[in-house]
Amino acid sequence: MSKPISYKRHRFPPEIIAHAVWLYFRFPLSLRLVEEMLLERGVVISYETIRRWALKFGPAYARRLRRKPPSRRDIWHLDEVVVTISGKKHWLWRAVDQNGYVLDEILQSRRDTKAAKRLLTRLLKKQGCPPRRMITDKLGSYAAAQRQIMPEVEHRSHKGLNNRAENSHLPFRRRERAMQGFRSPRYLQRFVSVFSAVRNLFVPPRSRRSAAATHLHRLNAMAGWKAAANIAA
Repeated sequence: MSKPISYKRHRFPPEIIAHAVWLYFRFPLSLRLVEEMLLERGVVISYETIRRWALKFGPAYARRLRRKPPSRRDIWHLDEVVVTISGKKHWLWRAVDQNGYVLDEILQSRRDTKAAKRLLTRLLKKQGCPPRRMITDKLGSYAAAQRQIMPEVEHRSHKGLNNRAENSHLPFRRRERAMQGFRSPRYLQRFVSVFSAVRNLFVPPRSRRSAAATHLHRLNAMAGWKAAANIAA
């Protein structure tokens, strides 16, 4: 784990800062709603301060969260979704594994082979090994990029096979509506990197789990969050 989080020169205790950042990234809440929820607990703070905390501490927390170990048995599901920022179209390219765990996301202005190659290159560097299989929709850019970047990996291209990647866009879409869009590509890229890291931590894998197992998973996730925020459990 990287160096501990420093809260020097901050008026509020680390527990309040970490809780505010957690609320903002974990649930589809606007900054003003997080402000209101904290007010109900007797914490008087402006939404602008919460925004600054999210920008400063969110990426630092995300870097310290434990990631799922990569495996050569993984199956990568790749898809892209259009996002309009200031009237201009961008594409958020996303890769998830067979359990719905978000492996990487990258915002790009293109929807072509060059953009697909950039995603695959980032994935291989971050994961450290290729997957057992890669699944995409019928976009030809994926096949062209796969032949150049990792030709030894099996590639299946079929609309119905890629529901896992398409479903991974739904939490982001709900959040996009709550925030009434994003102000800049740079802000969106920073936001999704934290948003998906927090979601990976708290959402149980896509498998049948008992209520007790799900409850235990969430307790462990909260302990992991507090450890990353460097606050007492």
